[in-house]
Amino acid sequence: MPDRTFLSWPFFDDTHRKLAAELDSWAAEQVAPLVEDEHDADTVTTECVRRLGQAGWLRYTVPKAYGGVHDRLDVRSLCLIRETLARHAGLADFAFAMQGLGSGPVSQFGSDALKQRYLPAVCSGAAIAAFAISEPDAGSDVGAMRTSARRAGDAFVIDGQKTFISNAGIANHYVVFCRYPEGGERAFIALMVDATNPGLQITDRVEVIAPHPLGTVTLTECRVAPDAVVGEPGKGLGIALGTLDIFRPTVGAAALGFARRALDEAIEWSSRRRVFGKLLAQQQLTQARIAEMALDVDASALLIYRAAWVRDMGAARVTREAAMAKLYATEAAARVVDGAVQLFGGRGVTLGETVERLYREVRALRIYEGTSEIQKLVIASQVLPASEDDAP
Repeated sequence: MPDRTFLSWPFFDDTHRKLAAELDSWAAEQVAPLVEDEHDADTVTTECVRRLGQAGWLRYTVPKAYGGVHDRLDVRSLCLIRETLARHAGLADFAFAMQGLGSGPVSQFGSDALKQRYLPAVCSGAAIAAFAISEPDAGSDVGAMRTSARRAGDAFVIDGQKTFISNAGIANHYVVFCRYPEGGERAFIALMVDATNPGLQITDRVEVIAPHPLGTVTLTECRVAPDAVVGEPGKGLGIALGTLDIFRPTVGAAALGFARRALDEAIEWSSRRRVFGKLLAQQQLTQARIAEMALDVDASALLIYRAAWVRDMGAARVTREAAMAKLYATEAAARVVDGAVQLFGGRGVTLGETVERLYREVRALRIYEGTSEIQKLVIASQVLPASEDDAP
């Protein structure tokens, strides 16, 4: 059984505790069995979205006015859901997360018309969302983005290519971030593009070590109406960063879910595996490793739910807290999962073992939504005084 004592921390109220308990029971029955079919990622992800929507869990990904639970996104709930789902099935966590991230720009910055058009379908699971910002030569370096949008009569026209796009090929719509030359050298724009748009094509699928629906999206003379703009033209970068502020702590929460599962597996295994005449758990080196794993889990949880609580208490931005949570939790989860694999020995790298799956699943979290290296730069920018070079 996973440790639930953290739910008594003052970061949470009774609604959060109830959410965690009910979701844990539901996930054990409804999504954990889907892990066996992880290599059919498109089908499993689509099915997870359907089940999550049908059961009402996707209501946490949109504001109350459009079918959600809370007036604005409750980050503690998002983190608890991601942590719980990740502990049961990585693709279920992925499916939930992308409904939130893919619709987050609309939830936070979109017009009422865009919210009415897209959010109820995301909330019910009737539509799958995607967030398209990465490019072949522009990942962490957003400034290297080449995809651009220009005005053409009564429309915007997009040209460019996005890659490593989650849900590419199964999404019903994409929020696409582009350069916007008309707004100046550093201007960007966010535009909603439906999958049925003839100017949008999935030109490649990306296979990764932990199967996910990933691909390359090519936009060629892709025309969208003026009302497809999310927020204001020229302010797309702020929209992207504001959305990531909310969802970076949830990446840490997913990592925490993987780490908790790895710790549970390691404890269970070492409590029954005998080596050199006694249980593995009775060996002092095992005890030291388990202690380090438990420490990493609790420290991660404190940073994650601190960031979520600060945001939920009304902070406009949680850039520092979010970066710290994402950085520490994902790096710590990698250590915890690696420790579990080591304790399992040869079984730990055997295809089909839970810890082997976790080892593959946890790796990408140190990369997406800002690499660990980028998080360090973000944190430094928040704690160091502004230099004269930064002065207006």
